[in-house]
Amino acid sequence: MVIDKNKIQEINKKALSAHRRHFAATADFLTEKGIDVEKIITTIQEYNIAIPSWALGAGGTRFGRFGYGGEPGNLTQKIEDIGMIHALTNSAGAISLHIPWDIPEDAEATKKHAASLGIVFDAMNSNTFQDQKGQAYSYKYGSLCHVDKAVRDQAVAHNKAVIDHGIALGSKSLTVWLADGSNFPGQLNFRRALNNTLESLKEIYAHLPEDWKVFIEYKPYEPNFYSMVIQDWGTSSLLARELGPKAFTLVDLGHHLPNTNIEQIVATLMSRGLLGGFHFNDSKYGDDDLTVGAIKPYQLFLIFNELVDGMENNDANNPIPAWMIDASHNVKDPLEDLMQSIEAIETAYAKALLIDRKALEQAQLDNDITVAQNILKDAFNTDVRPLLTEARRRGGAAIDPITAYRAMEIRKELIAERGVNTTATGL
Repeated sequence: MVIDKNKIQEINKKALSAHRRHFAATADFLTEKGIDVEKIITTIQEYNIAIPSWALGAGGTRFGRFGYGGEPGNLTQKIEDIGMIHALTNSAGAISLHIPWDIPEDAEATKKHAASLGIVFDAMNSNTFQDQKGQAYSYKYGSLCHVDKAVRDQAVAHNKAVIDHGIALGSKSLTVWLADGSNFPGQLNFRRALNNTLESLKEIYAHLPEDWKVFIEYKPYEPNFYSMVIQDWGTSSLLARELGPKAFTLVDLGHHLPNTNIEQIVATLMSRGLLGGFHFNDSKYGDDDLTVGAIKPYQLFLIFNELVDGMENNDANNPIPAWMIDASHNVKDPLEDLMQSIEAIETAYAKALLIDRKALEQAQLDNDITVAQNILKDAFNTDVRPLLTEARRRGGAAIDPITAYRAMEIRKELIAERGVNTTATGL
């Protein structure tokens, strides 16, 4: 299914008058404060967030999964779903594939189909946290860290194959997340596990093309609950440094212990040129994979405060991070959930762009805590929705994506096309 953009414009007409009033008032208010409104709109227009191929269907828990109907049954349909999100938001022009869940049968045809919808291929994701059909060795006791070199070689070969698929599709990066770890004291020799992982990563790194990057993800727990081999940003960045200039740390917002100061981690990594990318989600208790901004919007804003500051003062030449949503849509329409996440991410970004950085720096140098806090709060409490709406309108997208999605009865159309009891691949 492909969205007729003329229908988007027809729906926009109903909300255009109200939007123009709201935008004019907001623009006047911000301009009087000395803020370059056009620069913010342009920045948001150019901002692009990757959608992972595994996020287009209903998620689940260890206890059950409840389908939503009309889920994509193959990669072609997943790309079409992302194309719909992109048409409605003008911000989802990239897809991130998980291999072997979504191996293209014809890479060139898949690449052309994606391009026709304005979609490019972002980071490729390897999978050594599951055993696949016909696999020679099991990852039950680890993959890149395994005590058996045959298992490690198998995992390395898989990652190399993922890179090869990515080259064919025009991707430029590989994300490695390991479930490797232990559930009980004494199960692993920590030093051996880390050294095995490093040696395995070195083999993968050597297979990267010159213009590629590798992102090393970390997680403090789950599926192992005593130790994880790459348990935190420090270990990830240590491995990245050991590998070389094409290796970076990837931050998943859910991969931290409760109340971790993620914004400080972001600032530290950027100050050393080691921040490669983000997986955006939100959480209440742990790695909940909830809709971005649903629980902790202020923390998301503080993270973007550090990102904007780091990008504007980039002494360490940190690359522009790769952005991706990584959420689980257990009870909501996945496409609506993803559009809500995009809105939350861009809201936090736009608010961070409002911050008077010179005034904030002066308050910090003066140790004026009250002024510094007020500067942040003032930006956070500003309603930037009219700016985001204007950015979408100028890009030919929907003034209100979810309203347009529902008005066009897209989920109903998907169910009619694909059926009620479909299950997205990889879930």
